[in-house]
Amino acid sequence: MALEIALLVGLKLSGRSSRSRTSSISAEESLEELAVLAATAGATVADRSIQTRVRADAATLIGSGKVDLLKTQVQFHDASVVVFDQELSPTQQRNLERALDVKVLDRTQLILDIFARRARTREGKLQVELAQLNYLLPRLTGHGAAMSRLGGGIGTRGPGETKLETDRRRIHQRIQAIERDLERVRGGRTTQRQQRQAVPLATLGLVGYTNAGKSTLFNRLTGAGVLADAKMFATLDPTVRHIVLPSKRHVLVSDTVGFIRNLPTTLIRAFRATLEEVIEAEVLLHVVDASSPAAEEQTAHVLATLNEIGAGETPQILVLNKIDLVPGEPDTSALARRILSDPEKLPAGAVAISAATGQGFDELLQKIDQTLSLDPLEECAFRFPVGEGGPLHLLHEHARVLATRYDNDYCYVEAVAPASIRRRLRDFAVPSARI
Repeated sequence: MALEIALLVGLKLSGRSSRSRTSSISAEESLEELAVLAATAGATVADRSIQTRVRADAATLIGSGKVDLLKTQVQFHDASVVVFDQELSPTQQRNLERALDVKVLDRTQLILDIFARRARTREGKLQVELAQLNYLLPRLTGHGAAMSRLGGGIGTRGPGETKLETDRRRIHQRIQAIERDLERVRGGRTTQRQQRQAVPLATLGLVGYTNAGKSTLFNRLTGAGVLADAKMFATLDPTVRHIVLPSKRHVLVSDTVGFIRNLPTTLIRAFRATLEEVIEAEVLLHVVDASSPAAEEQTAHVLATLNEIGAGETPQILVLNKIDLVPGEPDTSALARRILSDPEKLPAGAVAISAATGQGFDELLQKIDQTLSLDPLEECAFRFPVGEGGPLHLLHEHARVLATRYDNDYCYVEAVAPASIRRRLRDFAVPSARI
């Protein structure tokens, strides 16, 4: 299948209102990210351009003069698609397609297309379809004059308007059907979580900007073999696996879809069922590409999205990934201060690692152990009759044994054990083993 040839277009606002924006990312950096998205979607970027204006043009976003120049570029490169870095209104998109005579997409449509390619499970496909339909609905129009006339007089109301309303009604019906299906998925996830909560099994949620290395970290932690490549949104459908911490506590790790700047609200709403895995997590591992010049901006966008979905108060460990690509000897505190202007926002602290090489993994596992409040650890002592092999095996299986001593009739053990194991072995607990 031949790759589509794409032209990328960005808009830089030079007016007073643009300087009050909170985002510090430049139009050039944003267009570079759009180029990566386009490549992920299967396009070859032939050229890119940025139009500077005081304000966006209501009809074409970039103005008629720039549209004429863009049409020349389309013909020169034989481009089949033009992708805009900003979200286009339905009117702007129609005007641009009419003027350029090629397919015109905006950033949101490009992300939706990537999600549609990446979805593998039925749940993922439903969520993508819901987002696409919600995006399409306000842009639904007829084709040709006969289907778009809304004026008065004879012959101006007929099959065109009826066809349009029929299409809208069908889309509404399909949206409602998908939402019912996703509610059933949500109910199933709730049941699964309740079953997991019946035993003290905490969940760690992997979150971060897309392409920060979450899936590589997930594979390193769990050996799951999840797809991990340099393309954006390599992981779409969530995967859950269990790991054993140094304390021998068993926890679940959930890998989720990566966030991105200006993540479409239609996607956030559609992926509510999946993002609930993040909301319900005991601790979030916030993975950041520490080698990226845009790390601070990317981290801010992830934090904003977490606040939007109701996970802003969940304890987070800042995982500074890809330190093997950072020049010199990495300083965890300095990296954290550079990436997060106020490190106190993440009281759980930061850990510098390389998911590719395994550097820093022991420290990360220790940090997770320290941060988890579910099934808390405590140093304790037990005295087991020599014939009680089962309880002793349970302690060795689920706790970190510090010392062991035997006498004629008993085995004395000092260990760091989670609360659930201490409860199960309370009949053998003693104040001190005095080993």
